[in-house]
Amino acid sequence: MRPKVFTVDYKLKNAEGEVVDTSFGGEPLVFMQGAGQVTPGFEQGLAEHVAGDEVSLSIPPELAYGHLKEELMQMVPANQFEGVDELKPGMLFQTQSGDERRVIKVVSIHGEKVLVDANHPLAGLTLYFEVHVRSVREATDDEIKSGYAVG
Repeated sequence: MRPKVFTVDYKLKNAEGEVVDTSFGGEPLVFMQGAGQVTPGFEQGLAEHVAGDEVSLSIPPELAYGHLKEELMQMVPANQFEGVDELKPGMLFQTQSGDERRVIKVVSIHGEKVLVDANHPLAGLTLYFEVHVRSVREATDDEIKSGYAVG
């Protein structure tokens, strides 16, 4: 059976009901089943839906970005942030180790030490989506070969 390509509009809300992200009013999200383009819970939640469906999804951390990993919270020397005029909690930095890129967040500053968090910003959270399915179709041969959907 060929994978399906979904084109959807979505609204992501946090537990308080605040909109965290949305594609409404912008470009829709296009993804192919099994390509790893979206979280497992999002893909599973839409698997049986068709164009025109309105879907509400509640995705637990284990089917989204995982639980918070303590080992991704580390104290690092403040001098690793050379060139930054004023280091503040909440600041984000992109790091690279080999082929892996990761965004780290400054959690707190303790003199010459800085607590950073390399967890995904949505790790540990249940994600609440409202989704409008625009279209569903079979993936093309080219999409299957390349591993990603073309809008």
